[in-house]
Amino acid sequence: MLEIRHFRLIDAIARSGSLAAASVRLNLTASALSHQLRDAEEKLGVRLFVRRHRRLIATPAGDALLESARRVLAATSDAEARLRHGAPDDLLRISTGCYTAYAWLPHVLDEWQPRHPRVELRVVLEATRNPLPALLSGQLDVALTTDDVTQPRFARTFLFSDELVLLVPRTHPFAKRRSVSANEVAGEHILAYDAPREQLDIFTRVFWPAGVEPRRVSRVPLTEAIVDLVRSGIGVAPLADWVLPDDRDGLARVRLSTKGLRRKWHAVTLVTHRRSPAIVDFIQTLRRILISGWRSTST
Repeated sequence: MLEIRHFRLIDAIARSGSLAAASVRLNLTASALSHQLRDAEEKLGVRLFVRRHRRLIATPAGDALLESARRVLAATSDAEARLRHGAPDDLLRISTGCYTAYAWLPHVLDEWQPRHPRVELRVVLEATRNPLPALLSGQLDVALTTDDVTQPRFARTFLFSDELVLLVPRTHPFAKRRSVSANEVAGEHILAYDAPREQLDIFTRVFWPAGVEPRRVSRVPLTEAIVDLVRSGIGVAPLADWVLPDDRDGLARVRLSTKGLRRKWHAVTLVTHRRSPAIVDFIQTLRRILISGWRSTST
């Protein structure tokens, strides 16, 4: 089935006439949108756009779907407007674009919760894949993400930087290497999080810029399961350095490219959303704890 992201893409292309212009509207790369459009067309079995005079023009099938897409988007916009008042002061809803990015939470709660005893902190796991759209739709108060946030509707606060590395079995030929290239990694069995490829850095920042596709990909929802599969020699996995297990027996980490693949994490809120004292204090506490080096003592 098509998803809301496909409807937003179809509408953006129809309005702007190109993937490059649509990428500005949707805050995604043109490469990611190209893969997303191909995915929609493969699901439907029809062409939605054709190129004419350097513009993408909707086919008859595309026009028919565009009409439905705009009705869906209008209904979604109405729902957002009703929810945009935000959560009550006694509820703070957060989510992150990484399934395993909550090891810091007990450290933050130890400091933050006593100052706000009546505020319930709720982790919205359903928004893990798309924290920014969830923020726009009123499902979240704070989104923690590595996405390149450029939309003027968002306000962001830098938290910390990490590096995406390749976890391999100790017996793997890569284990003796300092770094590997996209072409080399593409020949491996990749164990990746269960998310669309345009949301995975290994595709958007490693494979696609190099113009390659991996030989085989398996989607695994949990970090612990990914680590166990790597340890057993099933495949290799791109993981953030700070989520790697304390027990590295049988495992090795390798840099993705000679310079490494670093990411920046931000706490994002809506500019129009009223940032309560609890939200402001939560973000400041989180930033202080992350920068202070909690990872060195907890991982």
